[in-house]
Amino acid sequence: MRVGVVTEIKPAEKRVALTPAGAHELAEAGHEVLVQAGAGIGSGFSDQMYVGAGASIVVDVDQVWAESELLLKVKEPIAPEYGRLNPDATLFTYLHLAAAPALTDALVASGTTAIAYETVTGGHDPARPGLPLLAPMSEVAGRLAAQAGAYFLQDPFGGRGVLIGGVPGVAPARIVVIGGGVVGTNAARVAVGMGAEVTILERSIARLTELELLFDGRARVLMSDPLTLREEVSHADVVIGAVLVAGAAAPKLITRDMLSDMRKRAVIVDVAIDQGGCAETSTPTTHGDPTYVVDDVLHYCVANMPGGVPNTSTRALTNATLPYVRALADEGVQGALSADPGLRAGVNVAGGEILVPAVREALDASRTVVDHGRMAA
Repeated sequence: MRVGVVTEIKPAEKRVALTPAGAHELAEAGHEVLVQAGAGIGSGFSDQMYVGAGASIVVDVDQVWAESELLLKVKEPIAPEYGRLNPDATLFTYLHLAAAPALTDALVASGTTAIAYETVTGGHDPARPGLPLLAPMSEVAGRLAAQAGAYFLQDPFGGRGVLIGGVPGVAPARIVVIGGGVVGTNAARVAVGMGAEVTILERSIARLTELELLFDGRARVLMSDPLTLREEVSHADVVIGAVLVAGAAAPKLITRDMLSDMRKRAVIVDVAIDQGGCAETSTPTTHGDPTYVVDDVLHYCVANMPGGVPNTSTRALTNATLPYVRALADEGVQGALSADPGLRAGVNVAGGEILVPAVREALDASRTVVDHGRMAA
């Protein structure tokens, strides 16, 4: 199979979808690997490294898109790439379609088969629990979220001027993590390690028990209900939104009116922004312009947080995706999908149809809001 890798063009995105080691494995298996010139430079991988691994370097991005049977990306296609989508290729990348109606429309119109990393499940394989292709970037994003909270809590960057771990005689920062999944657990782990006072809010009884055992008293673990959420957020220096409903839009747990109860110049790090954000006041930002202020609360809503550490993120991503890429290439797309129900769950769009109910529901809801707004205007 001909596998293509293109340069990411989303602002400040330097990750690449395949390492030279991954390209070598595909080439050794008899597949042709096309890599756009310069695609790996931002992650520390030169064109020469890919050539040495058995890949071909292609200067023309349109050629890579047009000739690839399996097109690998990291982030979802953006508007300049919509015209390159075609029905003869399978796209394998993060998509987050519940928050992207324009992209969804483009995929539907193109006839492309689009497999989203974030909705691939472990299927029946106990070695691949949960969402195996979302997990590595969730780990990175969670750890970065704690770092971002500590950084932007400093006065020169708009925060309250509080040191995350305090000093003897002075209290540390209070960090509230909403969600105890992969993102939340990793955020809490780093925050605890930095000496912060950490509270994790979670709704699953089973997960609450696991978190209690994991942190063993080093973090408070509380049931997340509206009253507890409001109370904890109001006393926080940093709030990390780590909510996930697989494939669906994130629930708006932090409402606009809650900001008035928060500490002035507190920080919200909304890791759920790829799925629309878990705060009503969240809107996507970039690494180049990462924050903004609403009601005296600093918001950090970078939509590709792991892109800030592209070398680490690219290696972690390829470690997770390569077995699936091999399956798609070795068995053919239909063969791989038939054999693996977990991979099949990743197909978001195919044959001009949206196949994930949660995506359809989220897009229908967003379009209803837009239509009502037009009617009111």
